[in-house]
Amino acid sequence: MKKIYMLLVAAATLVSCSVERHPEYMMDGDKVSHDVEGTFPTLLNGCYGYLKTWSDPMYRCGEYAGDNMMIRGTSTDAFYEFISYSRTPNNYRLQNFWDYSYKVIAQTSNIIKSTAEGQSTTTDTQLGECYYLRGMLYFYLCRAYGRPYTQNPETHLGVPIVNGTPDDPANAQLPDRATVKETYAQAISDLEKAASLMTEEIHPGEKCIFASKEAAWAMLSRIYLYMSGTYDSPNATFAKKSAEYATKVIDSGKFSLLSREDYGKSNMLDPENNSENIFVVKRVESEYSGWDYYYTIGGMYSNIGGMGWGEMYASAKYLDLLNETGQNNWFKKEYTDIRAKFIEPQYRQEGNAYTPVFRFIKKVFDSNGTQVNFNYVQFRYTKHSDGTITCDTTENKVKKSYLLTPINAAQRLYSITYDGNTYQGVLDYEMKLNRVYPMFYVVKCSRQGGGENQLYSPIISRLDEMYLNRAEANVKLGQISAAMTDVNTIRSRAIIGGAYTATQFTAATAKALVDKERQLELAFQAERSYDVFRNGDVLTRRFPGPHKPMVDVPATDYRVVYFIPQSAINAYNGTLTQNPTSN
Repeated sequence: MKKIYMLLVAAATLVSCSVERHPEYMMDGDKVSHDVEGTFPTLLNGCYGYLKTWSDPMYRCGEYAGDNMMIRGTSTDAFYEFISYSRTPNNYRLQNFWDYSYKVIAQTSNIIKSTAEGQSTTTDTQLGECYYLRGMLYFYLCRAYGRPYTQNPETHLGVPIVNGTPDDPANAQLPDRATVKETYAQAISDLEKAASLMTEEIHPGEKCIFASKEAAWAMLSRIYLYMSGTYDSPNATFAKKSAEYATKVIDSGKFSLLSREDYGKSNMLDPENNSENIFVVKRVESEYSGWDYYYTIGGMYSNIGGMGWGEMYASAKYLDLLNETGQNNWFKKEYTDIRAKFIEPQYRQEGNAYTPVFRFIKKVFDSNGTQVNFNYVQFRYTKHSDGTITCDTTENKVKKSYLLTPINAAQRLYSITYDGNTYQGVLDYEMKLNRVYPMFYVVKCSRQGGGENQLYSPIISRLDEMYLNRAEANVKLGQISAAMTDVNTIRSRAIIGGAYTATQFTAATAKALVDKERQLELAFQAERSYDVFRNGDVLTRRFPGPHKPMVDVPATDYRVVYFIPQSAINAYNGTLTQNPTSN
């Protein structure tokens, strides 16, 4: 008798919070077919439960490979491979990503096979949830392990399409990887089916933590955007489809953008209380105990209440974007861009005093005079009676004085000529260092529920992305004015008076402006590296850190995709082709 993996939770848990789910047990297929409505919630909870483990490596491989964050130093943890692009097939975090993706695919497929459509709108809606989860996971697998869609999707390999567990797993011959095009087609088919089936609101009190018709539309918008070509060589058909699905979500009326003030504290909202959230993998505090918060996503970015490693910080590149329209004053908690509120610099205090410093980033050279890195410098400064500002330091037992040249004094921006180079920096207060790096904590992935904790529920889809998807699609369609309107909807919320004019937002500048807004808005949501590579761009990380900042990663590099876990290849009943190990 075919078994279907399922979640079994205590009755009290089902009543109090259906998202506290942990897949553990199995259910006979006969029981499912005889009591569809009774078993469906439990079976589906099992699928959603698997997403909890899945979401951690999903997030790390998407975000860490980008340019929004830096790390204080090298690490022996498997996640460092994502940052350093030192790809290997033996990475336990990627193994969890692969394994739990296929656990959900198998379980949802078995449910779909065991359940006839048309029994009730409730059952059909639950079937739609299954189709959504399967389609979403095929897409997430393909973008991690398959080449970007713009690079020969007909021949490049995606992932195996295995919809369900075989009747005789020990003797089954499983198919090799489908092409990228075929994998995307499977995802689209599932998501379209999901949208057509989900006609009933069956989770009214748990908005966004279960799949919905709108979640399917949102994912279809993203997938078609990935298929829409590059800005230089767009695919108008797919760009139009991306815009159409984004519009469906926006016009549904079920979601609304937060105000500027509320957005600045959106990390502290429970997911279902955030009007922008479309689908989120809900995590709850009871899943962690004490020091377990060290190992959460947020715990890598900061230390809050003694919980967290606090060894990954906002990159200088991302900080520059936040400061581009006006220097944010983190010390006084005055933000030009409200998204800067998710960054919390750690200032060093001596008693009740803080040390005024001029902070800038200098180039680092090797013994041959070749630049190999960047590093932060914090020089104490003195304001003189004549209005000049100098930095007085002792270097190699020699006292030196450096005159600062104002660039924009009101913005606290000055330049310094140091070691033969001129650098721009900011007047601020001395920050704490971890090794040699200022601790620009990131809290966008912390404090869910308003507590001093590292709780965070990974975001899969949110309304702000829909505006930005439609903006990019419209640029590729030549609809520049429409694209500007959508970008300004997001930008005006973040930056008072920050909206672009028609003379600023043109056909020549639209690509850069849309991409910049995506990076600012979707930072720390595991989208950035994929956004760079799907449009054929080069990832540049010219900022301090151990990530080899002078080495660029083009979209054609073999390291853009991850190796399939060797354990999966070894256990596979059939051929499972590995990704190339070189260009």
